[in-house]
Amino acid sequence: MRTTIQLDDNLHEMARRYALANGTTLTALLEEVLREKLLARPKRPPAQRLSLKTVNGRGMRRGVDLDDNAALLGLMEAE
Repeated sequence: MRTTIQLDDNLHEMARRYALANGTTLTALLEEVLREKLLARPKRPPAQRLSLKTVNGRGMRRGVDLDDNAALLGLMEAE
């Protein structure tokens, strides 16, 4: 599809030079940048503190790191 856009003169020149230096066209560069921006995954908000309930109700064992699979496996096998 053919379209017309207005760009700041400096931005246009920077983009044109970038495309030329990278062996592509300005059109291809603009398409690539738009795809990256439009198809990017939305940023997730920071993780919130999670409260886990346990079967016996005493909470988590001290020193347990839920991100360490090997340590968790070792704890489960020890019981």
